[in-house]
Amino acid sequence: MSLSPRAARAVRVIGTSTAAAALSLAAAHTALACSIGDFTAVPLCDAQDHGVIRVTDKDASGTPATIELYLQLTMADSHEERLVDTETIAHPTAEGVSVDLKPLDWYAGETFRVHVKAGDKVDDDITPMVVIPDVTCGAATSASASASASAQPSTSPEPSSSPSASSPSSTESSSPVPAVSSAPSPAGGGTHLAETGAGNGTVAFAGTAAALVAAGGGIVVALRRRAGRGSR
Repeated sequence: MSLSPRAARAVRVIGTSTAAAALSLAAAHTALACSIGDFTAVPLCDAQDHGVIRVTDKDASGTPATIELYLQLTMADSHEERLVDTETIAHPTAEGVSVDLKPLDWYAGETFRVHVKAGDKVDDDITPMVVIPDVTCGAATSASASASASAQPSTSPEPSSSPSASSPSSTESSSPVPAVSSAPSPAGGGTHLAETGAGNGTVAFAGTAAALVAAGGGIVVALRRRAGRGSR
């Protein structure tokens, strides 16, 4: 039985609408599906300044996920590794829910593999692997604590700047030191002349005067004798 043109047009419209609705539902289901692309892992220092690897889950479907952290013991492509921590994200959201996985130690260059298991949808590793950068958590806190400790003034009493009265060095330094005379010593170096105030010149003058007195006396006596003889 053939359909009228009007009925055929209605059937085409219904079929197109049904196909569009199916595509919309498929797209919505794909958007809500959990995948490894919903997970990220970064190394950082937490609020307590401890080194952690933070994994964030932005799965809009809300599928619970278990996160495992493995330390690579040798080369990154080897199978020698050790499980160091496990965390669970029970209620992920499109905005993102994070958990911190704690390594046993924190050295620059260490490599970790982060494995995600979310229901029957995801069983895979976050790529690339996490490599610890050359950052030491806690260094800034230790440096600031040391700086604040060194900036505080010392409580020990400072030594007095005035010397003690009983100190031998201060006693010796305070005693008077006799001044050395800069006046030249008397000529000849005789101590008796210095005591009497007479010099060698004074003695010479005294001798000459005595000689003159004696000569004058002799002349007077001679003249008196000559005068006596003439009067006779």
